[in-house]
Amino acid sequence: MIKKQIIIVGGGASGFFCAANLDESKYHVTILEQNSDVLQKVKISGGGRCNVTHGCFDPKELVQFYPRGSKELLSVFHKFQPADMMEWLQERGVCVNIENDQRVFPESNSSQTIIDLLTGEVRRKNFEVRTKQVVTEILQTDSHFTVHTLSETFEADYVIYTTGSAPKSLKIIRQLGHTVVEAVPSLFTFNIKNDTLQDLMGTSFPSAEVSLPQLKMEESGPLLITHWGLSGPAILKLSAWKARELAQLKYKFDIVVNFLGSDAEDAEKQFTAYRVANPKKTIGNARIFDITNRFWHRILFLAKVDLNKNIANISTAELRRILEYLCANRMSVTGKSTYKDEFVTAGGVERKEINFKTMQSKVLPDLFIAGEVIDIDAITGGFNFQACWSEAWLIAQKLNSTEH
Repeated sequence: MIKKQIIIVGGGASGFFCAANLDESKYHVTILEQNSDVLQKVKISGGGRCNVTHGCFDPKELVQFYPRGSKELLSVFHKFQPADMMEWLQERGVCVNIENDQRVFPESNSSQTIIDLLTGEVRRKNFEVRTKQVVTEILQTDSHFTVHTLSETFEADYVIYTTGSAPKSLKIIRQLGHTVVEAVPSLFTFNIKNDTLQDLMGTSFPSAEVSLPQLKMEESGPLLITHWGLSGPAILKLSAWKARELAQLKYKFDIVVNFLGSDAEDAEKQFTAYRVANPKKTIGNARIFDITNRFWHRILFLAKVDLNKNIANISTAELRRILEYLCANRMSVTGKSTYKDEFVTAGGVERKEINFKTMQSKVLPDLFIAGEVIDIDAITGGFNFQACWSEAWLIAQKLNSTEH
């Protein structure tokens, strides 16, 4: 049997996982990657540990983590979900751990384990991987495709487009007749210059609450003070859910932070109970809330409260100022910084133009699309990778079952 030719454009998670599941007796596959290294996002994910998926095994629950694409992914996850991905890895000798926050990592705690597995599977099938191949144009004539790179020309019966969301790749898919939703950043940290945060880089809060009054949106979770402003899951979730609105605001907006995660009334009760139990303590030495000493001293400084003042002598006005800085601290955001480990965009190929049973293009039937190039994205936690694995798996199943 003459093998059909498949060109996979993009050597990332979707491209490699699709190739790893394709039938080598039916197809010869060539992966074209523009960079000198493949699987770059896999390499840096989870701080180099590779957050390969998430321990949520109910598709209805799983889709709730996707600001864009939840409806379409429901049927996709019914066919291939995190449990299937974990089984796929374990069948090939890669064991995984589910951490307390449900993120899933290889037991080795090294992304290289995942990279070696995927590249090994592709090599075993005698598929080709061509790096430094920048695709400039894809043309369809009769029943096949011609793929031009800066240096070569390739012929293919099928093209699988898994490029990620680089502007050039969106331009090529547009030239093939697809509509593209403009890409904007998702998952980013907030740049804030505010006295509350000054010189406190690395200070974290386990269960803060953060709200965007202008957009009527709030999130809770761990919060981290960075060199630039604020980061951590609470911020990243806000940036994902409101990616488009924040882009329209040009990343200039107000944020209200509750560092304690409990309302001012409860915090006041906590303060009062502590004061009754420790009337002779100075306010500077008081350990009332789950915050660092340095942060507590900063709050007292901003609230104009003397560190050496006896806690029994704190006035109502002083307490009100302390609680405002802790529970309703309004700050101005002046920009964003990309969250490097999980750089993700909202935008890409219009979802209506893809058949989510097979990931086939509705514009060109022999074109398949998967991964971040589609207008689908998730919050951080392994969800973006799971969408890549599931979509790529569907493509492989469709092509493996196609009669030639």
